[in-house]
Amino acid sequence: MEYGLIGEKLGHSFSKIIHNELFSYNYELKEIKPEEFDEFMRKADFKAINVTIPYKEMVMEYLDEISEKAKEIGAVNVVVNDDGKLIGYNTDFLGLKGLIQKNNIDLKDKKVLILGSGGTSKTALAVCRDLGAQQAFRVSRSGGNGLITYDEAEKVNADIIINTTPCGMYPNIEGAAIDIDKFDGLSAVVDVVYNPLNTDLIVKAKAKGIKAVGGLYMLVAQAIFAAEKFGFKVKEEDFERVYNKIFKEKQNLVLIGMPTSGKTTIGKTLSEELGREFIDSDEEIVEKIGMSISEFFEKNGEAEFRKIEAQVIKEIALKQGAVIATGGGVILNKRNIELLKMNGKVIFLNRPLDMLLTSEDRPLSSDRELLKKRFEERHEIYKASADVEIIADSDIKTNVQKVKEGF
Repeated sequence: MEYGLIGEKLGHSFSKIIHNELFSYNYELKEIKPEEFDEFMRKADFKAINVTIPYKEMVMEYLDEISEKAKEIGAVNVVVNDDGKLIGYNTDFLGLKGLIQKNNIDLKDKKVLILGSGGTSKTALAVCRDLGAQQAFRVSRSGGNGLITYDEAEKVNADIIINTTPCGMYPNIEGAAIDIDKFDGLSAVVDVVYNPLNTDLIVKAKAKGIKAVGGLYMLVAQAIFAAEKFGFKVKEEDFERVYNKIFKEKQNLVLIGMPTSGKTTIGKTLSEELGREFIDSDEEIVEKIGMSISEFFEKNGEAEFRKIEAQVIKEIALKQGAVIATGGGVILNKRNIELLKMNGKVIFLNRPLDMLLTSEDRPLSSDRELLKKRFEERHEIYKASADVEIIADSDIKTNVQKVKEGF
């Protein structure tokens, strides 16, 4: 192993992708069980490595030299093997600081809650101090050792929350470490989790109008600073270039809208032109239930169908880099949209009512009167659910181009 990342579970990691974008060196992902960690570090058969959960603190006892910043923080995420001498650094500090500054989040004189008790929470505490926070509290379930409990955290009139726990991380993307509804004065939420692109915590904060950012930029920035420690020369423009490329590649393009608004046709065309996987949620449902949607409606009713739809949306939400066409009623369940926004940009194909068609195989819009009723019931929900609205009143080619421009 020349260069790479070590951690216990790395199936979700983007690190190899980032380093491959930067340089052509051989960068590996190496999962190490806790009982294997001691032998790995004593052999030190590597040139330089990144270190992630749960080894950022444990690795320090194996090092011959630790940078002052890493000592101050009490956590290391980069180890360089200099002719047998192991030197530890913390580039997470610069990554998190860069994420906060890039998004114009002002910590000066603010009260900050840092969720978590691991090495990254220590890094976040150092960043808060560096950026002039008035107070910063690390939060854990049990508290103690300078940390407060989540119950105590709810009594803090916090301005900013920084999540450093793995809560909401792929593949368990549902849930958040804390309920932001308990805080009235939040100005920003930062989550170091980068997969999904927007955690449950971030999606819910954005829905409340709170500035909220996920951890992908932090990951890219710390990787670039790590590459410098590895001995490679990077350019200033690499930060934005690599971040934008990976974010765009990983983000889903999600189409919502009325039946016959063109979601499937446009979605398939976009899939071909962009070289992305195409997923139709209705097709996934049909495969799951083993019958047509109209048959299922007739036998089981709409309520049962919506339950199946919600299950399918939860599975689809884990996908990245796909084009997703959804059923017309997907927006009736707010949770569906929250899940789709974790990895996706939601685009409303707003096709005028007089251009929509009825169809016998669509039980809720099988005649003109039903179609009009559905349109009136759902139109504002579509608009409220979307990140981007496209007036889909043109030919397919033009509508596809509009979506590409909106994405």
